[in-house]
Amino acid sequence: MKVPLLDLKMQYQSIKSEIDAAIFKVIESQYFILGPEVKALEEELLKYLNCNYAIGVSSGTDALLIALMAIDIQPGDEVIVPTYSFFSTAGVVSRLNATPVFADIDPITFNISPNEIEKRITNKTKAIIPVHLYGQSADMQPIIEIAKKYSLFVVEDGAQAIGVQYKDGRTVGTIGDIGCFSFFPSKNLGCFGDGGLVATNNKELADRLKILRMHGAEPKYYHKIIGGNFRLDALQAAVIRVKLKYLDSWSQRRRENADLYTKLFIENNLAEEARKINLDAKNKVLLPKAIYKDGKLRNYHIYNQYIIQVEKRDELREFLTNEEIGTEIYYPVPFHRQECFAELKYNDSDFPVSNFVAEHSLALPVFPELTEEQIKFVVEKIKEFVNHKEQ
Repeated sequence: MKVPLLDLKMQYQSIKSEIDAAIFKVIESQYFILGPEVKALEEELLKYLNCNYAIGVSSGTDALLIALMAIDIQPGDEVIVPTYSFFSTAGVVSRLNATPVFADIDPITFNISPNEIEKRITNKTKAIIPVHLYGQSADMQPIIEIAKKYSLFVVEDGAQAIGVQYKDGRTVGTIGDIGCFSFFPSKNLGCFGDGGLVATNNKELADRLKILRMHGAEPKYYHKIIGGNFRLDALQAAVIRVKLKYLDSWSQRRRENADLYTKLFIENNLAEEARKINLDAKNKVLLPKAIYKDGKLRNYHIYNQYIIQVEKRDELREFLTNEEIGTEIYYPVPFHRQECFAELKYNDSDFPVSNFVAEHSLALPVFPELTEEQIKFVVEKIKEFVNHKEQ
């Protein structure tokens, strides 16, 4: 049985007529850059996110970049980021000739640990970028309190977490000063190329973001500041508008798939639903844990990825690949171990959680169209691997 890590063709086939009609409408209009489709999407997303302003941009990476430009990050400024994340989180800081300052993560959520943030603040610190990794919210309240204490900006990286709610019911990306989202095809809400969004409740920041999106021009051809070409095109907006209607139901399917994985792993005595920086038994599996699962939130976790941790991770991945089961390693090299950041001279031992997760984590298929039979097959094969290694 083949089990792909992700099958976007299945999703497309389920809504093909709607997608094709939306794309054809844009083609007929010949209005490809910004325009009514982008405006309509922005209005729909600000309602979905429950924020005051939503601005479509060219990618999730550009969302982070334009957000830092909007809060006027300058060369020499420091921005605190988790050392375990997709590269954009730190890369955009360096692109502005500012300095990314790395912090370790929480072992349960994989998100930046608030306890690690305050000890890294200096008189050069300008902002914090908490990442809502894999579809679960970072612990925002203590982060916001720290930011207020030191007068810092908070730019949320919600690339993998659109629609996710924090424990107080607020939607991630609307809690800090600016929230950033990605519509990369593999995301829970993905377009047919690159696309992104910035969200804010601050009118002054929203106005600045809109100007920066258009090369810093306001009005056209008059430039008081330098921006960039950060525009979301209409074709991508049209695709996202169709998919947005299905996002919550797709997120629910991902949760159901994740719950089935967890149930099967525990029933087969393969795993435990808790994380720590060790594995109690060789070859046993540590499972992801949804920290707000027992609350009343609509979207406490949307499982952009279902991440397990296992001692012989690379061997397991090779075994599953041979069984035609798709997997991925997110992210094998934390920022403090990246060659491009070597000049920052970090001590590897200062990041025990990130190091452990990077060396032991593996993403399993969890996309909405995954079948119960496929999930059972994945767990059976992992059980086969574990039992063989224990002999």
